[in-house]
Amino acid sequence: MTVCRGVRGATTVEADDRDQILLATRQMLALMIRRNNIESTDVGSVLFTVTKDLSAEFPALAARQLGWIEVPLLCGYELSVPDGLPLCIRVLIHWNTTTPQSDIQHVYLREARRLRPDLCSLPPVDYDELEEWINAHLCED
Repeated sequence: MTVCRGVRGATTVEADDRDQILLATRQMLALMIRRNNIESTDVGSVLFTVTKDLSAEFPALAARQLGWIEVPLLCGYELSVPDGLPLCIRVLIHWNTTTPQSDIQHVYLREARRLRPDLCSLPPVDYDELEEWINAHLCED
């Protein structure tokens, strides 16, 4: 039976820089897509949040760059709390799937790994190989 599942991800950047935001978000999304076999046609919507120290670009643009043209996307600010993780981009994908919740692989990269150490037992990411995979599988011509 197909149900809507949430797939979470988070990553960080070193500065409020457009290129860094797009690259980090694109890599995070690509890993989420790859590890969960997500097809854009099965995505109901995607919610992105950023910490208040990020404003150089909408992270949703990275999803468009991956070809998610028809997927509804929304960006907003993450709640500011004392000692919160700065320069952080978070995402919640609403995915229509038959995959059990226990089999979903959430993706936390860079400094965002400390947000959910219980979900960070995945192998290290080879970012060069990931960029090759993105270009071969996701990017629009």
